[in-house]
Order: sequence, then structure tokens, then C-alpha cells
Amino acid sequence: MAEKLTIDNISTFCKSKGFIYPSSEIYGGMSGFFDYGPLGAELKNNIKQAWWKFHVQDREDIVGIDASIIMHPNVWKASGHVANFEDILVECTKCKERYRADHLIEEALKIQADGLKADDIQKLIEQNKIKCPKCKSALDKPGAFNLMFQTYVGPKQSKESIAYLRPETAQAMFVDFKQVVETARLKLPFGIAQVGRAFRNEISPRNFLFRCREFEQMEIEYFIHPGSWEECPYVDEIMDHEIFVYSAEMQQKKEKGKKMKMKEALSDGIIKSPWHAYWLATEHKWFVNLGANPNNFRVRQHLPDEKAHYSKDCWDLEYNFPFGFKELQGISDRGDYDLQQHIKHSKKDLSLFDEETKKKIVPHVVAEPSQGVDRAFLVFLFDAYNDDKERGNIVLKLNPRIAPVKVGFFPLMNKLDKEAREIYNCLRKLFVCQYDKSGSIGRRYARADEIGIPYCVTVDFDTKEKKEVTIRDRDSTKQIRVQVSELKNVLYRLIVGEVEFEKAGKLIK
Repeated sequence: MAEKLTIDNISTFCKSKGFIYPSSEIYGGMSGFFDYGPLGAELKNNIKQAWWKFHVQDREDIVGIDASIIMHPNVWKASGHVANFEDILVECTKCKERYRADHLIEEALKIQADGLKADDIQKLIEQNKIKCPKCKSALDKPGAFNLMFQTYVGPKQSKESIAYLRPETAQAMFVDFKQVVETARLKLPFGIAQVGRAFRNEISPRNFLFRCREFEQMEIEYFIHPGSWEECPYVDEIMDHEIFVYSAEMQQKKEKGKKMKMKEALSDGIIKSPWHAYWLATEHKWFVNLGANPNNFRVRQHLPDEKAHYSKDCWDLEYNFPFGFKELQGISDRGDYDLQQHIKHSKKDLSLFDEETKKKIVPHVVAEPSQGVDRAFLVFLFDAYNDDKERGNIVLKLNPRIAPVKVGFFPLMNKLDKEAREIYNCLRKLFVCQYDKSGSIGRRYARADEIGIPYCVTVDFDTKEKKEVTIRDRDSTKQIRVQVSELKNVLYRLIVGEVEFEKAGKLIK
């Protein structure tokens, strides 16, 4: 990560290059809502596609769904969201500015405040004489604020027609559970995945894409037999995987996190379930495999007062943003709570038949890898952003698999435009490409670097005679010559990582 890089730097960069725009900006914008521009839409889609391929298409044990954003309101009553999906709000007695109370406490006292009750927050405000950050006046008593966006279904706006924009994607996996199992012929253990939009009426959206009111989630509910909490058939795959671990005990003792292998965390009893170790390592590996810096992550165990009452254990995969370590992904053991709630409220049988015991069982969710697409977007931007002093421009070192534009095409001179466009028109049907003939070749390389194009193809005067082109590598600036007839194959192998750049063609010294 570049020195002194801030969330404001990234926000400004994203707007200037066409990654992200403030929503409805010509009307003053709306806090917590953003629009993805041409480059941002490509990068975001690539992130989602990479997640889907890794978690769904490349596995036999996980299937995907795409559920409705608006569901029957009883879904949210059964899940507890209508009654309990709340943050604690505190309001200034003078200027009436509203704050999310735990964020206010964290900024004022530099302590972890997530999960604190209203009474605990009130005590901290009084003991530390915390005032309104805006006008320095006294704060009113904290109170609960429900985060659900409410709407109406049908022409009659009444109590009976109230519905909600979903605050999470998880519940669809539970209410569709039985149909998915039967139609996909699933056997335990298995997962159901979904990528989709969610909406939360955040009290105080902040830190650009990190906390928004409209966002996308990539989520899995992974189901196991109730008696299989300690039996993970995949755990051997991740035993040697290393990551910084920050247990509840370390937090309580004011210790720092420790880098360790998963087999050490399991043998020492820090991570209690091999399923949890497997999913924590797997999700970390997904980020790292797509170019994220492994040392910018840690896994943090929830403290006892942070955990839901039905959860045996819960861990967060966190990233070290400029504003501190923050949650990217919650990996929670939910037990059979959700399925049981929907069985109770819907009066429908969501159990499965166990062939061994010849009895009905309600599967447990052993892990719920749930993360925001927008937060993943930020991670890849922060780790890719390089202010290259030698080149004199930004170099966005995105992994080629998620880079919004894969290949830049440049004619060395305008008189080579026809030859360059012929090659470009053939390959742009296979890769997302950009054609640029404006300015010097150096300036075109710089523009390509700034938006993360990994490979640039230059058509020169030797292209006609020798049928060769030059490919330039964004990260090293090295160049190779390849035959036009081999260009498609070479670019594909470079983008998917099948070949090292210097071995993909004749290196130009």
C-alpha cells in the first residue's frame, strides 16, 4: 500500500478515472449511494465473476441462486430483523446532528465499541464527557434505530402492504432451502451461494464504499449434519496456510495478533472447529490469489458479548484499511437457528431425512462466509494502487483476471491505424480492450498504467513485414515480440497466469 494513501485519495482517484461517481451528483448527491462508472462496472463484475467461479463453479458441493430483493414481510419477522435489526443512535441536543453511537465512542476513546448496549454507551458518554463533534454541545440519550428500508407492495399503502428491501441476502437461502436441496439433489455437507444487492439505512455512512446504504453481498450458507461440527473433509487443504490470528483471549489481554498456520490454531484450541479454520483460510486465499497483500489481513474472533446467542463461534476476516482493521467478511456459525425460525413461523417442514439414522434432521450452518462486493473492490484498489515516482504516474497493479481492461492497442504512428485496428477488432471480441492513438507512446502507456491495463500491444512498422507486434507488461515495463498469429493465445495465457511474461515471447533488451 502506498505511503499516506487515504480513503479520500482513493475516492478522488476513482472519480477522476471513471471507476466510481457519487450518485445523483448533479442534484447534490445522496450520502451512502454510489454509481459505478465504465471502469468500475467492469472491475466489479470481474470480482463477482471470480468469486462465483471460485466458490460455485469450481466446486461440487456449492450451488447458487439469485433471489428476489423484496420478500414476504414475514421472512423478516421470522429472522428477527423487524424487531432487532438495529444500531444505537445518539443525537445532539443543539444542532440535532445524528451519530451512530458505537462509531462515536470508537473515534473518541479509540476502543472497540461494536456490540455495546445503549446503557453501556450512555455510561461511556457521561464518564468521558463526550460531546457532539460538530458543535461541542451535549448529546441526548442513546436509542435504537432500525436499519430496514420500508416500502409498500401494491397500490394500497397500508399496514397490510408494508414490505422491506432486504438488509441481507442470507434469508433467501433459508426460505428456498428445501426446494434447492430437492432440485439440485444435494447431500450434506453442502452450500448455497448468492450474489446480490442489500440495503441498510445506515445512520452515518462513511469511508467511501466501506459503509453504504445500498451495496452488494457475496454470501454462502454452508450446511452440515448436526453432529459433524468437528468433521471437515477439506481441512487438510489449508493446514499449512498462514494468517494473522487475533483471538478473543488476545483482545482481552491487550495482546497483538499472531501469525500462525491453521494447524497451529486448531491444535492450540484457538480456532475450535476445523470448518471455521477451513473457511477462514479459504476466504483469505481467494483475496491473495487475486493479488491482495496477504499481510494486510487478519482473522479476529468475536468477543463473548459480540456473538449472537445461537452462535458457538464467530470470526471476521479483517483488512488493514487506512482507518484501521475493519471487517471484510463475517464467518459465523449460526447453528440451526434460521431454519428453525422459518419452520416455526411458516409451519413448513424444512428438515432432511438422514439415511443412516432413518430420522429427520435440521442441518446446521457451520459457516456463513458473507462479504461485501464493494469492500472487496476497495481492498483490490488499495493493494493495487502504486504512486510510481520513477514513471511519474499512478500504476494500478490489478491482477489481470480482474483488471477492467485486459489489453491496450496502440498504433506507433497514426499511419498504422488501419493495421492496428484490424488486430484490435479481431481480439476485442475475446478480451475487454481499449484502443488509443492519441499522444506519444509514453503518454499512452501512462494512461494505461493508471487504469490497470496489464498488457499493451503496439503495432509498428515491422508488423507489416514480420507479422510481429510488441507486448508491454504494465508492472515491469518489459517488452516482448510475438507473432500476430500467436497473439490471441499468448494474451490468454498471460491473463490467466499460465505463463511468465518473459517466457511468452522474444524479450526485447
